[in-house]
Amino acid sequence: SNAFYRKALAAGVREAPTCTDCHSEHKIESLANGSSRKISEDVCSRCHASERLNTKYNLPGDRVSTFFESYHGLASQYGSTIAANCGSCHGYHKVLPSTDPASTIHKNNLVTTCGKCHPGATEQFALSKMHVNLTGELRRDDDVGSQINWWVRKIYLLLIIGTIGAMFAHNFLLLVKKVKAHLGSAGRPILRMNLAQRWQHAVLALSFIALAITGFALKWPDSWLAKVMGSSEPFRRWSHRVAGVVLLLVGLYHLIYLVVSKDGRRLVIDFLPVKKDLADIVGTVRWLLGLRKEKPQIGRFGYAEKMEYWAVIWGTIIMGVTGLVVWFKMEVTQWLPRWAVDVALTIHYYEAILACLAIIVWHFYHVMFDPDVYPLNLACWDGKVSEHWQHEEHGLEKPGNAPTPTGRANVP
Repeated sequence: SNAFYRKALAAGVREAPTCTDCHSEHKIESLANGSSRKISEDVCSRCHASERLNTKYNLPGDRVSTFFESYHGLASQYGSTIAANCGSCHGYHKVLPSTDPASTIHKNNLVTTCGKCHPGATEQFALSKMHVNLTGELRRDDDVGSQINWWVRKIYLLLIIGTIGAMFAHNFLLLVKKVKAHLGSAGRPILRMNLAQRWQHAVLALSFIALAITGFALKWPDSWLAKVMGSSEPFRRWSHRVAGVVLLLVGLYHLIYLVVSKDGRRLVIDFLPVKKDLADIVGTVRWLLGLRKEKPQIGRFGYAEKMEYWAVIWGTIIMGVTGLVVWFKMEVTQWLPRWAVDVALTIHYYEAILACLAIIVWHFYHVMFDPDVYPLNLACWDGKVSEHWQHEEHGLEKPGNAPTPTGRANVP
């Protein structure tokens, strides 16, 4: 047994650990073959990560966090079975303060302790600290090496922030200048999207991005994405719902726009699939494989835009219906069995993955990574495209199909 803890118990220290604190009560566990991470995280951390206990007994509060930031801690988190754990240095049944000559971490015993895992360890090697304070405040009792390490970290953080910040500011201002000059040039005279279509696209894009971020943060609450949004689950949940409502409202407005405006009705006609689309798919595949010299000529919208447009319509309906079912599960289960909500949640999740991947792989290529428009097709901003792009992508488009500059629907 541990003489140090036994003395503490005899002195009336109720928080001193007993056998069951490490080996549990009803299922006595042997820790001889326990993983490094399990021993450090599930056993020792129970007490040594406690802010209350560390404050009460004036103990350093960073012993657990600094261990997991060390080489041994990182190795154990990534599955190493030979990385040192707390007991490797401090012992198991003879845990003593570093000031006790019998302690395994006493300065006179460190070479022997380190040498168990590092044959040939010297006094200089053994002087290195395992619990290095890098992120916390600099303490007066930190040794010279820890103080130098702390200051090096601070200096590098300032260097990184200053250097990368200056680079970002320089290139951002350069980008603004070049985009402004590009927008003002006469090289993009053809109107591709009118004002009404552009703001609908903007609201759709922003709500979709918000839904993707908040949705995946809800699905994986321990991910970095969730941590960026904060620890409040209700905030993530309601942000997701608000973005969903915005998406449904812009979808509803778009349907009204298609019915009551001239440009909207023209849009529906031009987006309808026609027999030529099948021939264009076959012709484009042959062209891509080198079996045809010229790419098929396409009108206002080709098979690529049509498939994407109707996929957005279909996906919005699917995500909207399943999202509302999950949101109002109590009302839905008055009419449908409970498993209907589970099915809706599954559809909602996998449809979200499908939609995000389609946007990244398909849409982003055509509007961002295509060499003809890289780094962005600015039609989403001012509606205009170049004559070269228009001829290359939509050479058969008739002038009468172009949208009017504003194209606002006659609705409130």
